[in-house]
Amino acid sequence: MSLWDTPERRALREMVTSFTEKEIAPHLPAWEDAGVLPRDLHRKAADVGLLGIGFSEDVGGAGGNIIDATIMTEAVLAGGGSTGVLASLCTHGIAIPHIVDAGARPDAGPQALELVDRYVRPTLAGELIGSLGITEPGGGSDVSGLTTRAVLDGGEWVVNGAKTFITSGVRSDFVTTAVRTGGPGFGGISLLVIDKGLPGFTVSAPLKKMGWHCSDTAELTFDDVRVPAGNIVGEIDGGFGLIVGQFVNERLSLATQGYATAQRALDLAVAYARDRETFGKPLITRQVIRHKLVEMHSRTAAARSLTRDAVEQAAAGASPLLEAVVAKNVSVAACEWVASEAVQIFGGMGYMRESEVERHYRDARILGIGGGATEVMTDLAAKLLGY
Repeated sequence: MSLWDTPERRALREMVTSFTEKEIAPHLPAWEDAGVLPRDLHRKAADVGLLGIGFSEDVGGAGGNIIDATIMTEAVLAGGGSTGVLASLCTHGIAIPHIVDAGARPDAGPQALELVDRYVRPTLAGELIGSLGITEPGGGSDVSGLTTRAVLDGGEWVVNGAKTFITSGVRSDFVTTAVRTGGPGFGGISLLVIDKGLPGFTVSAPLKKMGWHCSDTAELTFDDVRVPAGNIVGEIDGGFGLIVGQFVNERLSLATQGYATAQRALDLAVAYARDRETFGKPLITRQVIRHKLVEMHSRTAAARSLTRDAVEQAAAGASPLLEAVVAKNVSVAACEWVASEAVQIFGGMGYMRESEVERHYRDARILGIGGGATEVMTDLAAKLLGY
């Protein structure tokens, strides 16, 4: 029996698809126009166990591993959701894993466990929304060059600096923030949980974007923000190790979003080609359209196979860094091409905001930028391959 098709995972896929069809898809156009997801969606998703997928029950999660989290992503897209919904509803997937990892270490002290109780459990219960603050206005993928600084003053960290392109930055209740506590480079970086509402912590109005319209994105500014010393995640100056530890999972998540979006766009294009008549015949009877659909299927299937193979390696305890990088780049390329071809098959209707493929076309563009730009991933792959 396939790892992806056990009775439990079939039930998981059916549950997530049903939830998406009922609670997300009918409302998504309105959320896109509003530029934000409602907070009560987090509670609803938590109530059915969706938010906790892939997180241990020991920290308030629903259990399962990266395969289950991948199935959840596939099912949200198959049910009519979007990567914008996933980015906003599941921001906890990048906001809390570092806290979980620090709390799970054998030498974890009361402080690390307290952070799990204060931030992880309420977030997985849909009571809090978290975000991750790494990218800064002066840099993108260069984490080692970040300049937001935190200086210890008695029992508090004093934080100054700024972050930008922060997913869920407007709605989040806390931000797991990369700050410089030591010298230059990777070794001087720490992670600090900063609560919204602290004096000196300013959040911009939602940034306007090409896609992911339903996912709020903000710029954050810290002006002498005082944060309790106990809010440090893990060891002081040990933040980069925690960040790197999540790179594989983040890239595999984005790769999954890529091929799952491609599959949804393909499914929509096939259905439209069967129904749409041109010159007295269904569009799908045209050889050029059938060949186009076959190529769309082929690229999607290849991306899925590469990504699932890497996911299985990660589930088995490996750290498939190269495989995750390659899977992300291949899935991003497939997603962009398939979404574009789906719009082409829809013709004028594909250019309309009322068409779902139009949303996928816009949303696809961020996947080759977020989680490490395609060019950065390609250069990393070259190094890993010894080229």
